[in-house]
Amino acid sequence: MPEAASMPGTSRPGTSRPGTPSPGAAAEASLRPVPAFGGLAASSPDGRLVVREREGLGLATVTARRGRGGDLAEVLRASRGLVLRPGPTVSRAGDLALVGTGPETWFAVGAGGGWRFSRALAATLAGLAAVADQSSGYGVLRLSGPAVRAVLAKGVPVDLHPSAFAAGDAAVTLAGHVGIVLWRAEDRADGEEAFDVAVFRSYAESFRHWLFASAAEFGLADGPAPGPGTAGAVSRPA
Repeated sequence: MPEAASMPGTSRPGTSRPGTPSPGAAAEASLRPVPAFGGLAASSPDGRLVVREREGLGLATVTARRGRGGDLAEVLRASRGLVLRPGPTVSRAGDLALVGTGPETWFAVGAGGGWRFSRALAATLAGLAAVADQSSGYGVLRLSGPAVRAVLAKGVPVDLHPSAFAAGDAAVTLAGHVGIVLWRAEDRADGEEAFDVAVFRSYAESFRHWLFASAAEFGLADGPAPGPGTAGAVSRPA
């Protein structure tokens, strides 16, 4: 008796249609994170301004549940050794930093881990806070050097004088028309000041344009803009 033909769109057991990935292909596929600023690294000729993208960070927003802010602070102190400072400030312990961005709300920064950082932080703060991964949603630049305040002052409507914006201070503000989270990073080894700037990935190119236009007087020259792939978010595997 002749073998029955397969219905359109189906295949018999043990067979596959041409061009169909093998069962193991999906498991072998991997995703490569793409930096929001394309791995930007630049310096003025005299070294007065240095710009470097902080790649591979774990980023998350943390919002304490109602009435649990005190418990959240205690858990972070006990589990991470982090003393949570009030207001728009940066609290640090090891490779973890929490930047105050609102009432009992923080922008959490980890030295690595990508989306796994937020998963681990959510487990630590289970029942105490809502934790949302932002690792693919933001780009973070570190700006440092003697000219950094002069450059930022051209578009940031915040008093950045050391007496008003000291080490460990933070602000949710603008740079030109681009919304940013700005905080004083730890000073460089040579004692020069450093600032970190977090920008939504979709505004990375706009911020980049503003930054290099503002820093032109110090000789900072921009290279080729990152390719289209840098603007898209990076998804994690299931």
